Amino acid sequence: MKKNKKYYVYILRCSDGSYYVGFTHDLFTRLKYHCRGEGAAYTRRRLPVELVFYREFSNQHDALAAEKQIKRWSRNKKKALANSEFELLQALSKNTHHKNTCLKIYIPDDELTDYI
Repeated sequence: MKKNKKYYVYILRCSDGSYYVGFTHDLFTRLKYHCRGEGAAYTRRRLPVELVFYREFSNQHDALAAEKQIKRWSRNKKKALANSEFELLQALSKNTHHKNTCLKIYIPDDELTDYI
């Protein structure tokens, strides 16, 4: 029986207040690497780091698309996502005419509203 693989997009808050966005198939192990200074060079120079957001995906393509999209966001928009302040995401968007993009894949259905 084949086990369904999970994929994760996550945001770490670094010691300097910046945010790091990453992708993995094993969130727990990846976080251990970051915390031990064995993760990305970016986080190694900004320890300690704190996990402030993650979302699980059932397919790699969607997870990678989510990571790519979030990486392009401003610091304030990443912070709003990390704080579950979904109502701020549209206000912080430069391209508000794209209200119904793939952003929906990050937000749980029970938290999805019209302002995304």
